[in-house]
Amino acid sequence: MPVNHYENFPVASWLLPARLRPAVQAIYAFARSADDLADEGDARPQERLSALDDYELALDRIEQHNTTVDALFNPLHKVIDQYGLPIAPFRDLLSAFRQDVVTTRYENFEDLLDYCRRSANPVGCLMLHLYGAATSQNIRDSDTICSALQLINFWQDVAIDWEKSRIYLPLDDLQRFGVDATHIATSRCDAKWRNLMRFEVGRTRKMMLDAAPLAVRLPGRIGWELRLVVQGGLRILERLESVNYDVFRHRPTLGRWDWLVLAWRAVRMR
Repeated sequence: MPVNHYENFPVASWLLPARLRPAVQAIYAFARSADDLADEGDARPQERLSALDDYELALDRIEQHNTTVDALFNPLHKVIDQYGLPIAPFRDLLSAFRQDVVTTRYENFEDLLDYCRRSANPVGCLMLHLYGAATSQNIRDSDTICSALQLINFWQDVAIDWEKSRIYLPLDDLQRFGVDATHIATSRCDAKWRNLMRFEVGRTRKMMLDAAPLAVRLPGRIGWELRLVVQGGLRILERLESVNYDVFRHRPTLGRWDWLVLAWRAVRMR
């Protein structure tokens, strides 16, 4: 179970109530397809941005209650109307996907968190709205968990992102620890690299643990779903540590045994 892309989105989870599955699938289809427009294939940047602009226009039509027969946006329109979902999280996602087209470096952690605010946090926000649990406190904790998951994705995918000419590690952190792009380009896992990654893993774990009480606070299936997501993210961080932060040769993933560990830890969360 890598923490990757939108695979943390509980599209087919057995914990997801059947009544919510069509809604989650419609939201997922929007997020995944828009993300693919920004990342996949060989389209030129301007073509990618133009395609994402079309998604923005479709959101405008939904907001104006104009009907559509589009196979992607018609189900999404129904879900937004049925559950009273805010449009802003969808627009935030598009903003992040546009940023992926034009931005390949982040100067500092604050800039990276701003990207996470738009690329990851909207998913948790929308799920809380579907469950009728979108209080201000819940959204704050959800934002922290979602940002932490996005950061974990970055830490485990350093080599993959480099192939796309992207570095998500904050540049001021690289400078602080004496790391530069040649470490990534040459897969150099030396003491400087390990110190950098140890720092990033440590503060990401703190974020996750600080917001983890949300998973205990939420009742029923959403709480159990979130417990597994939180524990999955923490387990990936452990995997990063177990390979001494050598993400170039050992991309951390979770296997069948890990699911038993996650289930046990989820039950024990307090």
